Amino acid sequence: MKRHLPLWKISRSNSTRPVSLLLSTAILACLGIFSYAAQAQVNGIGQRPYLGWSTFSEQTINGNFLTQANIQAESDAMKASGLQDHGFTYINIDSGWMGSFDANGRPIPNSSTFPDIKALIDHIHENGQKAGIYWIPGIEQPAVDGNYPILNTPHHTQDIVAIPLAKGNAFAGNPPNPYHDKIDFTKPGAQEYINSVVALFASWGVDLIKLDGVAPGSYSDSVAIDDRPDVAAWSKAIAASGRHIWLTISWAIDQDYLSDFRPYQNARRIEDDIECEGRCGTLTNWQRIYQRFRDLPGWQNVASATQGWNDLDSLDIGDGSVDGLTNDEKRTALSIWALANAPIYLGGDLTKLDSFARQLLSNDEVIAVDQSGRPAKQVLGGEQPVWVSSLGQNTYYVALFNLNATPAIVQVPWNLIGVAGVTQVHDLWAHQDLISSTGMFSTFLKGHDVRLLKVRTHGNAAPPTSTSYEAEGATLGGSASIAQCAQCSGGEKVGNFGLGANNTVTFNNVWAPRAGIYLMQVDSMTQGLRAYLYRVNNGMFQTLNSGGGSFFIPASTTVPVRLQKGTNSIQFGSPVSYPSDLDRIVISGRGDFPEPSFQVYEAEVATLSGNAIGGFSNYSSGLAKTGNIGGGAGNAVTFENVTVARSGTYLLEVDYATSGTRSFFLSVNNGSPTELDLTGSTFDEPTYTVIRVNLNKGTNTLRFDNASGYAPDLDRVVVAPVLLDN
Repeated sequence: MKRHLPLWKISRSNSTRPVSLLLSTAILACLGIFSYAAQAQVNGIGQRPYLGWSTFSEQTINGNFLTQANIQAESDAMKASGLQDHGFTYINIDSGWMGSFDANGRPIPNSSTFPDIKALIDHIHENGQKAGIYWIPGIEQPAVDGNYPILNTPHHTQDIVAIPLAKGNAFAGNPPNPYHDKIDFTKPGAQEYINSVVALFASWGVDLIKLDGVAPGSYSDSVAIDDRPDVAAWSKAIAASGRHIWLTISWAIDQDYLSDFRPYQNARRIEDDIECEGRCGTLTNWQRIYQRFRDLPGWQNVASATQGWNDLDSLDIGDGSVDGLTNDEKRTALSIWALANAPIYLGGDLTKLDSFARQLLSNDEVIAVDQSGRPAKQVLGGEQPVWVSSLGQNTYYVALFNLNATPAIVQVPWNLIGVAGVTQVHDLWAHQDLISSTGMFSTFLKGHDVRLLKVRTHGNAAPPTSTSYEAEGATLGGSASIAQCAQCSGGEKVGNFGLGANNTVTFNNVWAPRAGIYLMQVDSMTQGLRAYLYRVNNGMFQTLNSGGGSFFIPASTTVPVRLQKGTNSIQFGSPVSYPSDLDRIVISGRGDFPEPSFQVYEAEVATLSGNAIGGFSNYSSGLAKTGNIGGGAGNAVTFENVTVARSGTYLLEVDYATSGTRSFFLSVNNGSPTELDLTGSTFDEPTYTVIRVNLNKGTNTLRFDNASGYAPDLDRVVVAPVLLDN
């Protein structure tokens, strides 16, 4: 079968519940090594996330890849690479292996591409590895039309189908011809049919099943596609098979139903595919990695050996430029997968595994982060997030990220993680002990880079004073409205705002005892990607990109915010796109938090002239970009309030989208334009370039146009200082 691509749906639903920033204090048996006393959630396995490889990423760029011979070669390549010495053992066969059905209506391989799947899996096992396979809930129409006898029962496949016919999973068509028909598990023979399918897989030696298109979730429009009985049936069938088989459910599971899925799964995909799947010229790109940073905070409190692991999808970091990521971006990607304790299964072609990937993936100190059983929490969000995992015994993993393409000095005060200071700092990527600091750690990071630390600490920091402001008590403008939300602070939230300059939520009474930089915790809720554009005291728009898996379970993200002494106003909305529903904000600190040195300017809220227009763009910052630039001198985007503290040369990150080559002409302060020839592979997802510009102290104007040709779409610009380390 062919896996269907997701269709993005835009929802204006309302919803969530605050996620605490408090860190776990569970004690480890040994530092950095989790003692797995608790049993796995199901099927006798799953105490720690698995490591391995999957076929699907390579399938997206090579339509002839999925064959028995190729997978055997990948198994051999994994063994020869040395990755098994570092825990990588799974070889997963994704969608496309099936050819027809056997005499009992069970899926069997395409005989031309998989002439002997058991021999293939035996070979995988002989290499010291485990084998995974892909299937979907429901039953395909040919298996129903054949009315096959269900193994060891008097029933037939037509006896177990829901009547009238209904969608069996998120990939199904519309009735009366869904093709993937729903199984009615109240009917005799239904559980036995799933038992027979799993028994067949087990007879081949399968060690992992990925059950795809599971709903509620997979961005399906309705809970009418309800695969909760299917997931329970597959788990029961695995138990009945007598074989220890890992069960992953996929993709973008709806978090509102996690409690129903939790007893039956070892892991669940929490978002869209990592692969571009033809929308770019590579396996993946930076925006797909950045998406994980946006979605993960909403899921960070529900991952463990007993609850199941958050699956971030394939990790495409092994095939050089084919991956679509720089080396720094690959290191960043592996770091967030490890901090999340996500299953790490590589994509691409292991026969072409490059030396840099081997270096990354053989770092046992980083693999230990993934295997620690202590998923990290985001304690600071925005473009320079900080993630922390408490290992007990005054030991933490701490990661500092720079998600901009411009280099930066990134800082973390130690009291942010609740400790008074540190006695030891160890860099896990560099394998170096660093000089410890008492109050703050500061590091230079290149664009899209990371510093991953293991620290020993002393003392506890006094919790900062904080004040909570409920969204339902704020001033609501335009369409913004209050809705019930059982898990929200105060039992209510605000939704239906954005998509217009007047549809806003404004907190008018935010108090600060002194002027300075405070921390603002934003408790919000969404499914998929959304974003706020917020303004403090009617100043410039600032961006908070978010994501999540529920409109009814709040997730917390904390960002620095500059407040004046006394009363402040903070307004949330999005003039041209979709913000998350809003529960509350919490302001904390003493006004002395380090201020980021960069500024972000969104194109959709710049001054647009001529045909230039801002609109929804799922992977763009602010969930919007500006298009129709160029093709005439008047079709332009002008940033009129680019402000810097002193005159000099600055770095300008330009995030843009184009298919092929197009050009911007950039004028700074009405000076002579500079031509920027830019290349991209898709208008759907932005890429970036970084240039140098000279700016004046105070306010500057940047204009992007193209009088003679069409320009790329423009997402945002980032202005940052030139650093000596750069």
